[in-house]
Parts: sequence; structure tokens; C-alpha cells
Amino acid sequence: MAFRSNSPISLVFPPFRGVTRRIILIALCAYLGLAAIGLFSPDLEGVLRGPLVLSGKALHPLIWQFVTYPFVGEGLLSVAFAMLSIWFFGSALEDERGSLWMTEYFLTATIGGGVVASLLSRAAEGHIPGLGMGFATAGLWPAVLAVLVAYARFHAEDQINFSFLFTIKAKYIAAIYVLFYLALALIGGDRFGALVALCNALAGYGFLRLAPRRGFRVGVSERWFALRNLYYRAKRRRAAKKFTVYMRKQGKDVSLDEDGRYVDPEGKPRDPNGHDPNDKRWMN
Repeated sequence: MAFRSNSPISLVFPPFRGVTRRIILIALCAYLGLAAIGLFSPDLEGVLRGPLVLSGKALHPLIWQFVTYPFVGEGLLSVAFAMLSIWFFGSALEDERGSLWMTEYFLTATIGGGVVASLLSRAAEGHIPGLGMGFATAGLWPAVLAVLVAYARFHAEDQINFSFLFTIKAKYIAAIYVLFYLALALIGGDRFGALVALCNALAGYGFLRLAPRRGFRVGVSERWFALRNLYYRAKRRRAAKKFTVYMRKQGKDVSLDEDGRYVDPEGKPRDPNGHDPNDKRWMN
């Protein structure tokens, strides 16, 4: 377990808000709801939990498992420490990169990692013990690993309080977590769970490498508006060319700039309010 720290003996509690808060609250409500049902009917809890955890059957027909499995945790301490880790590291990333970026990163890491892990698990069925359609996993720890990888990339030299015992740089704590899950996947135990965690980290790292700084949605929208503006500028230039030809036929010469705007031959602004025609800030 690791926490961000400004010094070896102090903890910095980040604000509890935004997407990070929603992730934690959904996980908390799911855990408490299933725990309450389990007090009265353990069989019913098992029936409800089964379709929500991630298994090799998630590709078909239980496709919603790729979204639900991070929020179905087991064990009070495991769920508590996972939520605390998401809170400390996720909130720091959300403050820096924005809520939209955090949403995209969390969904890309969990859904993308879950899909890749399910495909690998199916391919290894019958060849590697612990992998196949009969194995399942759930919980926030795969998402914690992905968030920690992102934090370590942006804050590699930050000091982290590890298990309240000693401080270590973020890049080293991320490497320790990755090596732990890698060893778990190779040696045995919860092999499918370790594979899901590693695939979450891999999908998150791919997002960090490929996505724009503010996320795919902002990048796509900016590219779309840039293409739209290019189209309208080209359309305006064609209209300006036709207007120039028309005015020439009327015996008048007009001057237009490269963007199709009228240029006064005397150098006077065309706007009665005195705006500079070369100042594009007030232009359409």
C-alpha cells in the first residue's frame, strides 16, 4: 500500500470529488449492497455476483462484465485499500489532466485490459493452469495498477509512503507492483486476476502513449473543428474569387486577402467602429 507524501512523516489528503469520487462511491455501494444481501441470503449474493465479475465468458454473451468487474470487490480490507489508492493517485491525476481525461483513462484501462485478458485466457485454456473460461476475477486492484502506472509516468521522482514504513519514488513503487503481478501470473495463485491487472496496466500505458494530453474526445473535437474551419475558409476563398470576377466585369477593382476578406485600397478600416481589418481576433 502506498500514499503520496510531501515529507517522510506527513500524508496529503487530496480533494474527494469528480470522477474519482464517483468511482469510489459506486464501488462502495456495490460492496455494501452485496454484503447486505449476503447477510440474509448468501445464495442470492452468489447469484447476483456471478454475472458481474469478469470471466472468460465475458466476450459473449456477458459483455457488460467489462464495465462491472472493477466495482465488485471481495474482502473489506482489500476493497478499502483499493479505494484509498484510487483516491490518492486518481484524484491527483484528475486535478492535473481533467475529469474527462480521467474518465477516458479509467474506462480504457479497465475495459481494454479486460478484453485483452479474456482473449489471452481463452487462448491459453487447457495449456496454462489457472486460465480459461472457468476462472473469474473482480475488484479495483487492476485499475489501481493502471492509475499507479500513469502517476509514475507523470511524477516519476515523487516520494511515496509505502505501507507507512518507508518512502520510495513513484517509478519504483509502480515497478514493484508490476513485478508482483507478473510473478503472480507466472508462479500461480490468482493467475487470471494477475493477468487482468497486467493487461489493465498495458492498456493504460497505451492510452498514455497515444492519447492527446486532454484525452481522445477533446483531441477528436479539436481535429473536427480544425477540418470544419479549413472547409469554410476554402469556401470563403472560392466565393471571394467569384466576387472579384463579378466586380471586375462591373468595371471595379477590389482587393481581397488570402482568407477572402476585403482590403481597403486606402488602408482604412472597413468597420465604422474603427476595428483593424488585419486584427483577426474580432473577425468571423
